[in-house]
Amino acid sequence: MGSASPRDHLMKLLEPVVSAEGLDLEDVTVTQAGKRRLLRVIVDRDGGVSLDDVADVSQAVSTALDDDDAMGQAAYTLEVSSPGVDRPLTEPRHWRRAAKRLVKAEMRDGTVLEGRIVAADESGVDLDVAGAARRLDYEDLTRGRVQVEFRRLDDVDGDEG
Repeated sequence: MGSASPRDHLMKLLEPVVSAEGLDLEDVTVTQAGKRRLLRVIVDRDGGVSLDDVADVSQAVSTALDDDDAMGQAAYTLEVSSPGVDRPLTEPRHWRRAAKRLVKAEMRDGTVLEGRIVAADESGVDLDVAGAARRLDYEDLTRGRVQVEFRRLDDVDGDEG
């Protein structure tokens, strides 16, 4: 195993397994809870993750872990889920998946902008900030956070288009 951390080993082991199910592996964490360990696997994809997706990838991940013995002999609980709304937007795919959502974007210069994601590509994101279009390059961003809104999206977009 060399000097790779257990997390790095699990990421390398599980990334192709999750990809084969058509999903992106976002994160892997192992936490100790008393005598038991919890292995949390976070997956996502454009269009979101269904319960069937979670069930399929859970089975594939479980099989890969059994074959690899990465978790050793001690009992552990496997939890597969999609990222929560509070996950920071740090990768182009995170911004793309949050299209039409209201976000706070933290810039490298300390500025914080709040706006709605119009579009995102591999180099940056287009925000509607108070009715004005703003292009933010990823190299100028530290991260973004989706803002929770308590109204329906069709109420927001209703009179456009």
